[in-house]
Amino acid sequence: MKSMSDRVKRNSPAPVDQGTTPGSGDARRDRWRKHRIARRAEFVDAALAALEEHGPDLGMEDVAAAAGVTKPVLYRHFGDKADLYLALGERGTDLLFQRLLPAINAELAPVPRIRMALDAFFTVIEQHPNLYRLLARRRFADKPVDADVVAEDKELIATALTALLGDYLRMFNLDSGAAEPWAHGVVGMVQNTGEWWLNKRTMSRDSVVEYLTQIIWAAIDGLARQHGLTIDPNKPLEVNKVVQLSRSSDRTARTGNEAGGAR
Repeated sequence: MKSMSDRVKRNSPAPVDQGTTPGSGDARRDRWRKHRIARRAEFVDAALAALEEHGPDLGMEDVAAAAGVTKPVLYRHFGDKADLYLALGERGTDLLFQRLLPAINAELAPVPRIRMALDAFFTVIEQHPNLYRLLARRRFADKPVDADVVAEDKELIATALTALLGDYLRMFNLDSGAAEPWAHGVVGMVQNTGEWWLNKRTMSRDSVVEYLTQIIWAAIDGLARQHGLTIDPNKPLEVNKVVQLSRSSDRTARTGNEAGGAR
């Protein structure tokens, strides 16, 4: 049978360390987690700088040197080369979506809206060509990686574009079944043209964007005219359909709220 002193000791509150308060352990863990997130972001910045200097053939030692740390320190924050590759992929996706989403959802006339979205994509790959090349070839520091960030982002954008085109086709009482093949066709054409342009650079960014804008609009205009519709390429539509791009675990693209005409 336990003595009274044992029961008192068992039921007494645990002593609080000097200088701490209840819950401070959680606060310390939260601070440490935020510190690690910030530190990883700094290393990703260093990796981007190393990419500019060394190109897509860079190694972990190049990233460590750019960050001013040793490779063991780098590996404390990234489990392996594939982990850093994925972090670079996330940064690349963020850079792209930050420009692409406002462009896709701009309350503009059809042709300026297409042109703006294309320019967003080509601006990002022009500013970060080595990042795109690294992600597209799916190798980092001579090590193949299982992830295909470029393909995943292409699928995500095509899914979002499918929702957008489907909304517009239904708005005009047209067969929305065309939305998915159209979306994947457009995204594939733009990506392939972008890779060609990065390698050749036989024309300016403005020129390649304008050529693609005219090709895409010609397809839209041609389909509309087949159904007796005339759409003014330089006049905003009455209803502005918008999309949201999400990098959630299921990487879904959702149709967002509708907005009225240009304000």
